Amino acid sequence: MKYLYQEATVRPIFEKWRKILRLEESWDVRLELVDDEAFQKTGDFKIDPTDRKAILMLNSWNPRQENPEEVICHELLHLKLYPLDQLTETLIDGHYEEGSGAYNVMYTQFMVMLETTVEELAKCFLARYGADKSLSYGRCQGMKSFNQLYDGLKPLD
Repeated sequence: MKYLYQEATVRPIFEKWRKILRLEESWDVRLELVDDEAFQKTGDFKIDPTDRKAILMLNSWNPRQENPEEVICHELLHLKLYPLDQLTETLIDGHYEEGSGAYNVMYTQFMVMLETTVEELAKCFLARYGADKSLSYGRCQGMKSFNQLYDGLKPLD
């Protein structure tokens, strides 16, 4: 099997973005390529905030994004924003009953906004500092087309 993300390719990218985002001194981060069909994400983290250690896991066999530089930048920005992420989740937990409609709305909206913000920042950093400035459209491949979104809806009369 040919792996799309290989250690020799992604390791230098990982080290470059740790420097750009000033994470070298503030977090101990290890890069781990995941070769497991059960791992469905392109990238994810395991984080120990108390010890400021993290493992960046990249899907080496079936990433949804073509540009590993974009993925690594995006995931490291999650680590950079982790304190704000945790503060917001704590505020949501403290003000809404878990499982309630209000909790679900707030938590979902927060997660959508977090992902949108991280992705927008990743695009900005990639445009400025990326060796490969191309954006990945892999996630779009599995999404419905604009017209398909309207299939089955009642027409407005």
